[in-house]
Amino acid sequence: MTPFHLLLANNLVANITNFTVWFAITFWVYLETRSVFATGMIAGVYLTFTAAFGIWFGSLVDHHRKKVAMLGSSAVSLGFYALAFALHELAPDGALREVYGPWLWAFVLTVMLGVIAGNVRMIALPTLVTLLVPEDRRDKANGLVGMVTGIGFLTTSVISGFLVAWGGMHLTLLLALAATALAMLQLSAVPVHEPRAEAHPDAPREPKRVDLAGTIRVIAGVPGLFALILFASFNNFLGGVFMALMDAYGLSLVSVQTWGLLFGVLSTAFIFSGLVIARTGLGKSPLRTLLLVNLAMWAVCCVFTLRSSIELLAVGCFIWFALGPYAEAAEQTTLQTVVPFERQGRVFGFAQSVEQAASPLTAFLIGPLTQFYFIPLMTHGAGADAIGAWFGTGPERGIALVFTLAGLIGVVATVLAFNSRAYQQLKDAYARAPAAVA
Repeated sequence: MTPFHLLLANNLVANITNFTVWFAITFWVYLETRSVFATGMIAGVYLTFTAAFGIWFGSLVDHHRKKVAMLGSSAVSLGFYALAFALHELAPDGALREVYGPWLWAFVLTVMLGVIAGNVRMIALPTLVTLLVPEDRRDKANGLVGMVTGIGFLTTSVISGFLVAWGGMHLTLLLALAATALAMLQLSAVPVHEPRAEAHPDAPREPKRVDLAGTIRVIAGVPGLFALILFASFNNFLGGVFMALMDAYGLSLVSVQTWGLLFGVLSTAFIFSGLVIARTGLGKSPLRTLLLVNLAMWAVCCVFTLRSSIELLAVGCFIWFALGPYAEAAEQTTLQTVVPFERQGRVFGFAQSVEQAASPLTAFLIGPLTQFYFIPLMTHGAGADAIGAWFGTGPERGIALVFTLAGLIGVVATVLAFNSRAYQQLKDAYARAPAAVA
């Protein structure tokens, strides 16, 4: 196996470990407290920390060797998991069941900091694709990255559910400590030959700081790159609808057992998509592929809830999940080509912060909006009177209407992006980049 494939496998282990802990703490807190408020806060903590730390994590990746940054990420996760295990064992009886108690939230925050530390790896990996994979094969390598994400997504919820059922957070944290330590040992043995952060000896030495202003200058220096990041942020803003409403809509159609099993099966679309990208690539223009994929995704979102049908929902979700890795790989390939290697960590971190900030905003807004406006609208309001005869009425049709409207907005936004000056500028910059690098 090449060093890239060894690093990919190592990241798979680390990602499964970290996200299993995240899912497990969510499941465990709900079972212990029966509080939706508590589980919602955990999701909010994760999304807020991801957005807040992305720029700093990107600077860490740029200012250190990538392998060192990944090892440091695992070391920090290991330390927080050990501290969380100690808190779990030392907490007084019943203290971790008190929703507003300090012991529970000290424990939750410690666990989540261990999970969030793993995001350094997620920023470092695409920069390693730039370093270790020839330019003409990076799109396929990014497809493998998407496949690894899909495998982790597929296995995490199953693993965490069994761990919580068998041994609660005690067993979960013990296994997380063991898996994180093993990942560190394996990573330390992977040979990665990489230049120092200062790629050009004659260039002035940069201070090792976040340098947000410098990162913004780099992004602004590539025509259309800001527009790409903002477009991805807008997509995440609309994608927050899925975070807020998908489970509620699915559970309105089938039992919780059926929905959980179906969601696991649908997650195989990530793996299938990653394998296809790894074999065929993204075409001559990844940016064009990104917009075509978005157009298809939002078109699917327009129609997969037009009827209260679990079959229609399943087909729509599978297509949505299958197209997601194409969008992610296309964005990564574009950034890897047009951004200087020594700045890629900060640009990826900046993009992560900006793009991730959009999803929680929608999730927090769309839940109350759906509950207090769209559900009444389609149950006994003007919407039920106007389109209820063919669209259907009731609470689940209110949720369905939100998906349809989000899809229509997404289609319009993508068509506008296709016809924008920024799209053509960035497409031209991508086409020129290999020659400039050579």
